[in-house]
Amino acid sequence: MNYQFTTLKKVFSISKIVTVHYFEYTKDYLYVGEEHDFWEIVYVDKGGIEIQREHQWISLEQGQAIFHQPNEYHNLRANGMVAPNLVVISFQCQSPAMEFFKRKIFPLSDAEKHLLASIVSEANLAFSSPLDDPTLKKLERNKDVLFGAEQMISLSLEQLLISLNRSYEVTSFNTTTLHRGLEQGIIDDVLVYLQENIQEKLVFQQVLNRIGISASSLKSIFKKKMGMGVMAYFTKMKMETAKTMIREGNLNITQIAGFLGYDSIHLFSRRFRQLTGMSPTEYGKSVKIEFDHIF
Repeated sequence: MNYQFTTLKKVFSISKIVTVHYFEYTKDYLYVGEEHDFWEIVYVDKGGIEIQREHQWISLEQGQAIFHQPNEYHNLRANGMVAPNLVVISFQCQSPAMEFFKRKIFPLSDAEKHLLASIVSEANLAFSSPLDDPTLKKLERNKDVLFGAEQMISLSLEQLLISLNRSYEVTSFNTTTLHRGLEQGIIDDVLVYLQENIQEKLVFQQVLNRIGISASSLKSIFKKKMGMGVMAYFTKMKMETAKTMIREGNLNITQIAGFLGYDSIHLFSRRFRQLTGMSPTEYGKSVKIEFDHIF
């Protein structure tokens, strides 16, 4: 028997990337508009922004992404209320299927968010360039790069494009999807409860009482979906809130610690350093330096 090869069709092919960014902007950030001959995706990880596309301003909320096609003038600004976190990826893709992404806004699923996070993570491994530098024009390769990091960026980005195309068109679901939806509903309930009590000193039993499932089930579902325990994630949420409040500049460090339920500024600072690698004061200074540098 003579075997025959089947050439696999690729609807998206990405071999060139321009920049990968993860920005933590101040609430009053304003970008100087530009246009370029490659694609760009902007995803709002936290807060909200306003995007100018040609002559139109569009509001973009947390969890949403927008594409800028080649040679499209675009601009962005923070909404003046919440300090936003953004993922911005620019790349070259000549595939005809890219036409699908023109003038669309996409809400991202958890799986699609994980793909974006993978791109940022692999970019940190592949390149030495700081991903929070808004003036970056070229990525510099790391000398001791992890095997396959650049290809992982390409694969994750291509997979993201396929997923967004599919999810935009497909509305049916199967039993597996339904099961995942139930688990996601539990996660969503936990996250809402944690956010509502961001100022409190919650313990796991309080969360358990609110959700109404067994401790082992909650621990298993949450760890599988979020990658850590409930209370560890609650601490992370507090520190992310602290970072936002520091960038907004309305309260000092002691006031922020008190707002988030910490009686001890030393404990708050230790937790902050554990998750960010710097003290709250150092973080505030670093944000101010970056903001001054931009302007």
